[in-house]
Amino acid sequence: MQDRTSVDLQIFVDAMSRLANGVNVVTTAGASGRDGVTVSSACSVTAQPPSLLACIHHESRAAEAIEHNGVLCLNVLSIEQRGISEAFARRVDGLEDRFSCGEWGILVTGAPVLTGAVAAFDCTVDHMLTEGTHRIFIARVAAAVHGDALPLVYSRRTYAKISWD
Repeated sequence: MQDRTSVDLQIFVDAMSRLANGVNVVTTAGASGRDGVTVSSACSVTAQPPSLLACIHHESRAAEAIEHNGVLCLNVLSIEQRGISEAFARRVDGLEDRFSCGEWGILVTGAPVLTGAVAAFDCTVDHMLTEGTHRIFIARVAAAVHGDALPLVYSRRTYAKISWD
């Protein structure tokens, strides 16, 4: 296949860093164990049927666990949950059990649901594909919950806070 890429890689990466993204922790549990990872690349796919997608680096242990467990929960973090983002991004030294930094429950699939998250989407994985360095999980939402907290945002390689005008 012909390489159609014309943009300089560093310009692309720097330009993408300007996007403002919600910060999420995607979790899973099942026969392959409990795991999770911080992700900023997630969005709804369709409302009928309710589904979403999450992109996770292909070398992530969580991606492998999600693939084998067949379930995931997209937990949308609040501005008070930056520490949870750091823990699941593996930026906290000496934290063996990342789940110890928050309170967790379950809804339908058994995937961990973060108490106090802005929203949580408990899902079964419908499709998975690999594109470049990432696995893209398309998942059917089995249950959802939400609260009123402000979401944590990431842009320009740092956390940001938003306010409603």
